Amino acid sequence: MTQAQPRFLTLDQVAEELSTTTAQIYALVRRGELPAIKLGGRGQWRIERTRLEEYIQQLYGETEQYIKDNPLTGGDD
Repeated sequence: MTQAQPRFLTLDQVAEELSTTTAQIYALVRRGELPAIKLGGRGQWRIERTRLEEYIQQLYGETEQYIKDNPLTGGDD
């Protein structure tokens, strides 16, 4: 039987999923790029899995547009 995915992820869990650092995820959250909620007075951040997936899809769209706007040319190695 498959275990259900948790609804909310910690910054560490998101960093692991995206193969980056917790500091990078925290910066994305603080800049408002990655929606998150802050729990309690100790500042425990949580990112909803669906919001993370939406963010990833947004990045795919931005990357696709970047590639269209900046095609490879023979001398750009």
